[in-house]
Order: sequence, then C-alpha cells, then structure tokens
Amino acid sequence: MPLYLDHGLVNGEIVKLNEEKKVKYEEKRLPFPYEIKPVEPELNKKILGDFSGERTGFVQVGPKNYFFPSGYEKEAENFYNFELRPDDVFVATFPRSGTTWTQDMVWLLCNNLDYDKAAKIPLTERFPFLEFSCFVHKDTKAEFLQENEADPEKYKIVQEIDYPGWKTLAKTDGQRFIKTHLPFSLLPPNLTRNGCKVIYVARNPKDVAVSFYHLNRTMRTQGYTGDFEKYWDYFQNNLQPWTPYWEHIKEGWNMRHEKNVLFIFYENMNKNLRRHVEKVANFLGKSYTSEELDQLENHLKFENFRNNKSVNYDIMESIGVYRKVNQAGYVRSGKNGGWRDYFSQEMEKRADQWIEENLRDTDLRFPL
Repeated sequence: MPLYLDHGLVNGEIVKLNEEKKVKYEEKRLPFPYEIKPVEPELNKKILGDFSGERTGFVQVGPKNYFFPSGYEKEAENFYNFELRPDDVFVATFPRSGTTWTQDMVWLLCNNLDYDKAAKIPLTERFPFLEFSCFVHKDTKAEFLQENEADPEKYKIVQEIDYPGWKTLAKTDGQRFIKTHLPFSLLPPNLTRNGCKVIYVARNPKDVAVSFYHLNRTMRTQGYTGDFEKYWDYFQNNLQPWTPYWEHIKEGWNMRHEKNVLFIFYENMNKNLRRHVEKVANFLGKSYTSEELDQLENHLKFENFRNNKSVNYDIMESIGVYRKVNQAGYVRSGKNGGWRDYFSQEMEKRADQWIEENLRDTDLRFPL
C-alpha cells in the first residue's frame, strides 16, 4: 500500500489529493516489489557498535539483500515510484566511484559551462542526492540541532538535511540533475524508457572500499569508528549501505547497451579525462569548441577539483555533519591503485579471490 495516500505529485507539485484523485493516484503507484527485513538482532547490535550514526538498525532488501539503514524502509516505495521527467539526468554509482567528479562534469556540460554559477551554488543543491534522507537518523539529527542551536542559519540547514530528495526534486523547475547510489532494481522500473539519461560509473572494489572507509569515518551520519581491516570485512560480507557491491555493479553493467545509459569506468576516466569529457558531452547531446573543452578538462583535473569549495561538502562541514580526519577532504586522493597502501598481503589475497569468484559469471572486467 502506498505510504503517502493523502498527497501526490500533480504537474510536478506535491498537493493534497481529493478522494477521486487519491484513488487514481493509488492505481498509478506501483507496490514496492521486494521484501524488506531487519538484520538479525545480534549482528545488528554488532554493526551499530561500529557505526555511531545509525541508532535503530539496518535492513536488507529483496533477494539480493541490498543493505540500508532503518530509514530506507519508509521511503522505498517513494523511490520506486519517483515521478520521472524525460529530460532528467541521473548520475548513478556505487559510492566512491567518481560520483562527485562526474556530477560536476555533467552539470557544467548541461548548463553552458557556467563556472560562475557552479561556484556559487553547492553541488549538493545543483545535483540533489535522491536517498540521503534515509541516512539521517532522528537521534543523530537531534545532536546536530543541539550543536548548532546558537547559530540560526546553521540550525535551519540542519533542520532541512533530512528533507526527502524526491520531494525536493518534485518541486524543482527546469531540468533536474539527480545523484543516486541505488541500484537499478530499486529505482523506477521505467527509468531507461522514459527519456531520462543515466550515467553509471564503476570503480574497482578495492579502491572503492578504501575511499568508502574514509567517508564512513568523516560523515557522522555513518560514524564508523573501527580500522580498515574490520571495515573491509563488513564491505566484503555485504554489510555496508548499498552493498552487495557486485550485484550493484552487475546491474549497471547489464544496462550498458540501453540507449539512454552510459556505462564508464572510473579508472579509464582517470587515465584519459578528455576522452571521457567528450564521450559524456556526446551522450548528453552537447557540443563545445576544443577551447571550451580544454577549459572544462582543466577545471576537472584532480589537483584543481579537490580545491573546489562547491563540491567539497563545505556546508556539511560547517554544521558538523562532516568532519575531516587527518585533514583528508571529501574529494580525497582520486588516484588509481591507492588500495595498496591499506591492504596487507593476506587481505589482498582474500580480496583477489573474492573478485575472481564474482567475475566468473560475467564478462565485466576492470581496466588495469
């Protein structure tokens, strides 16, 4: 049964529905097709002990057991029934796979390379994160509110951090740019048939895990307190949000031939940025001069990008939701192969075996 029976999206607006419209709205909405079950109590207790941002617990979704914090359950059907527009552009990734980098590229390509506007508006506003509200537990939010109560402006920002992304996007005028880490199976089933463009970026799991480890330490909505080896165990055993990693990646890979889907590898983007700028521009139907593309490439070069305040979660840092650890910013090292600094020989051997087992039934291969 739909979760929001009294309100619906009418011409892009969230409105109160009368009884006649309510019936039609209920008929239009699809029931969420997957079972959502809580993680086993003892395991849940263990994970909560290592991740201080979530306070209630975790759930697993569907036959693939996609892993989410408790807040996902009340929003699952809204994500599945998110009302698409033909000119929507999605950047869909497993976390820490070049999402932010790709978002800024996409937004600039679609907005006449307006660097001034991009600098003034944080990427989080230009490119709303569809499911972020699920990760803001009410008790964690209460702590953020208390910490910021002396500053009315910051207090207001905290008040709004758990406002659902799908509601924000429903009120957005003009073309919409949407960030998500949800796999295709949990997004609207007509996503690729509605005219929307989806850019899916994949990155090898060892580099993803290292980058995700750092994010989980710095984002207090996650609040990971353990070391990397323990984190890798959670990651490999599909006990981290948005895992199973392999199911997520394979869903993206299997959509790569859809005309409205562009599948790219982070490793290739890192090795030949210009080629991928041109590829994304072509996919989006955008054309720029060689000089304009030179400027965009320079803007996106990592040594410049990591100093771009618009993309570095400065607002989240100002209200204490995001805290740097060892001065590592939200946009961190960006290099291929950084995992080698974190994996012991035993961990590397175990990880390589896990990768080999999961690639056995697919022609997916990560660039060297």
